[in-house]
Amino acid sequence: MSTTTVRLPDRLKARVERLAAARGSTAHAFMLDAIAEAAERLERQQSFEAEATRRLKEMARSGEFLTHDDLRAYAAALARGEQPESPKPRRMTPQEQARMRASLRRTD
Repeated sequence: MSTTTVRLPDRLKARVERLAAARGSTAHAFMLDAIAEAAERLERQQSFEAEATRRLKEMARSGEFLTHDDLRAYAAALARGEQPESPKPRRMTPQEQARMRASLRRTD
């Protein structure tokens, strides 16, 4: 395990110590937990964004998409305990697909 020095403003250090004591741990353990939680949150965000990018590129490639209304109706039926058929993908027109691909090229 490596050692890292962190300089904290006095007010923040006091907050950390107070919160750590309130939960029955040390300031060190509190900071480790906070750092681990922040790292996990950022990793989940990066994973989510990578998956969204992958799906967007697949949608541009295939021209297939689902509408919000279709997904909402499907989710509502699931919430009611029903077993609905998965929504069927719709297809972009060739013009829509070309515009989407051009838009993605501009943002790369």
